[in-house]
Amino acid sequence: MTKSESGPVVRTASGAVRGLREQGLSVFRGIPFAAPPVGPDRFRAPRRPDPWQGTREAYAFGPPPPEEAGFSGRAVQPPQPEGDDWLTVNVWTPDPDPAAARPVLVWIYGGAYKLGFSGQSAYDARHLARTGDAVLVSFNHRTGMEGFTLWTGAPANRGLLDQVAALEWVQENITAFGGDPSQVTVFGQSSGAGSIASLLAMPRARGLFRRAITQSVPGTFFSADLARDIAAALAKRAGRAPTAEDLAQTDPRELTLAGQALGMEMRAYTDRWGQVAPTALPFAPVVDGEVLSTTPWEALSAGAARDVDLLVGHNRDEWRLFLVAAGMSGRIPDDLAAATLRLYAPGGEAGEAAYRSAFPQWSAEQLFERVQTDWQFGQPSLRLAEAQRAGGGSAHVYELTWPAPDSAGALGACHGLDIPLLFGTFGADLAALAFPGGKPTPEAERLSAFVQRAWTAFARTGDPGWPAYDPRSRLVQVLDAEQRVAPYPEEASRRIWEGYDFTALPLL
Repeated sequence: MTKSESGPVVRTASGAVRGLREQGLSVFRGIPFAAPPVGPDRFRAPRRPDPWQGTREAYAFGPPPPEEAGFSGRAVQPPQPEGDDWLTVNVWTPDPDPAAARPVLVWIYGGAYKLGFSGQSAYDARHLARTGDAVLVSFNHRTGMEGFTLWTGAPANRGLLDQVAALEWVQENITAFGGDPSQVTVFGQSSGAGSIASLLAMPRARGLFRRAITQSVPGTFFSADLARDIAAALAKRAGRAPTAEDLAQTDPRELTLAGQALGMEMRAYTDRWGQVAPTALPFAPVVDGEVLSTTPWEALSAGAARDVDLLVGHNRDEWRLFLVAAGMSGRIPDDLAAATLRLYAPGGEAGEAAYRSAFPQWSAEQLFERVQTDWQFGQPSLRLAEAQRAGGGSAHVYELTWPAPDSAGALGACHGLDIPLLFGTFGADLAALAFPGGKPTPEAERLSAFVQRAWTAFARTGDPGWPAYDPRSRLVQVLDAEQRVAPYPEEASRRIWEGYDFTALPLL
């Protein structure tokens, strides 16, 4: 019997799909949740997929949206499928029985809003689906100039609109795969976490999920003025006007080159773009007043997500990954650290003094790394939990402090280390930097098992196994070789940032 004859078949709203039976799971890949965003649909909001006749093979991941090059040091990726059918969804389920009503976890990938693909081997969801007896879902969404640049004549935040469309697909179809549409948890890391923070603030996403897990929320959201100015610079690199009509004449994959070129030149725009310029990241959600009317922190403080259970956290040494990847480790002079402290710490020179006072024995490199960890991921994540509490909701908080067992001992608890621990994919993608030979240590295996149990328990009950965050005691789950509940470890940083508002970044 061929696999096309033996695989499980599920009928979706657009047509029947046949998947594969793999290691005790039924797996469906590459199911369209929206029409290809090309041709007349380029730079538009997603629309429903065209229905099909017969049974569609759902054996392979759909092609990734156009994306920029990633970090060096990633594990070799298998050849990626080609084509324009970018907006597809994947499902791992123990049993596609409509009566099963299992909890559903929907993964939103990160990648600095400029890259990402649900078919990356790092996001293989089979371990989580089995551990949690849950239905796991992942999907593609547009990034970079296709999804997050503010063009004239196009809706803002098209990548977020893709995510809403995918979650609508889940609500409409997941029962047929054995999932419970009333028990949907969205979870994501880095820009995926920033996307989820945005969804929590968006009225059009309300009711599409019950719980949310945000891992390392970025604090970067653009004002409309800043987004338009960056869009003009991006279009200039592409030799086009910053309009959807003109840019639609350019091959989507050619536009990624313009994004890469601008990223390498952004420091020259510091007088206009301020804090975002040294990040070399010209993409972020835009507070445009329509798709996203305000920042997540303001929205949650006003109660926008009080009915959504929230689990939020970050890693202790987030920025260490970028320091090592850029070859800057051991090469940060005090003048660069001082300038970076003045740019990112609250209050400029006063913020620099606060950091030097709080960490008097630290080197220039440690201060350089700490302030960027705090500004970009650490304090935005903690503040999201505080905003949720202020708005009448509850949140559970964690911090990953366990250091990666890389051979050089240089990465620490760096950005992205939580991904292999969560998915159990120790030899995939950036995990190749952290786990030599792709082999987890016994400590890593124990920590991974704890994280998988906690995340899936939260998806099932809203309780990951430790107390909800209280701004008086500030107890959090510390993820390390030995698990413990303790006061938030970065109290010194928290005090420096107390009272700071993470607003949409302005055009100077």
